[in-house]
Amino acid sequence: MPKKSNSTYLVGIAGGSASGKSSILKELLNHFHPEDISFVTQDNYYLDRLKQAVDEKGEVNFDLPTAIDREALVNDVEALLKGETVIRKEYTFNNPKVIPEYVEVKPAKILIVEGLFVFHFSELAQRLDLRVYIDARDDVKLLRRLKRDALERGYSESDVRYRWENHVKPCYKSYLRPYRDHCDVVLTNNVHYIKGLNVLVNHLKTLV
Repeated sequence: MPKKSNSTYLVGIAGGSASGKSSILKELLNHFHPEDISFVTQDNYYLDRLKQAVDEKGEVNFDLPTAIDREALVNDVEALLKGETVIRKEYTFNNPKVIPEYVEVKPAKILIVEGLFVFHFSELAQRLDLRVYIDARDDVKLLRRLKRDALERGYSESDVRYRWENHVKPCYKSYLRPYRDHCDVVLTNNVHYIKGLNVLVNHLKTLV
């Protein structure tokens, strides 16, 4: 990725599945005017289901870096850093009950890139001005995922538990945990995250 052509401050937010990335990002955005901050979520860059890898039981594994359209993600971040607006079709997690919409992302002083592999994708990681890692205990994350995937994505408990053991945990070990100790901020989210979030907000407010 070429050098940024403006003063955009690029923040990467990553953490394990159900660590609270989306919730914390939503709360973070509430502290800023829309023209000062924008975000890109990795979720909107999942490849089509037919292009995904499957495990030995034939189950699609969405918890691999190859599940993401890496080139498109990097290109869109590059465009935003150049001051361009990007439009992306939202990903609905293969839920047929949800009609996808198109999301418009405008350039801003602060750009957040959020997702599992933000630190693993070297093209993104080397450009980040700030790395934020959302941390939570495994038991907490599993309970959150069981609830979320049942309510929002229509998955059964057995399916969630299978994916947790065979996809999510190996992904975390290989593609997330190794980067935690190299992050600028580690925000713990087992119960409450407000104190840690306020520290991050106060820092970012000095930039706008």
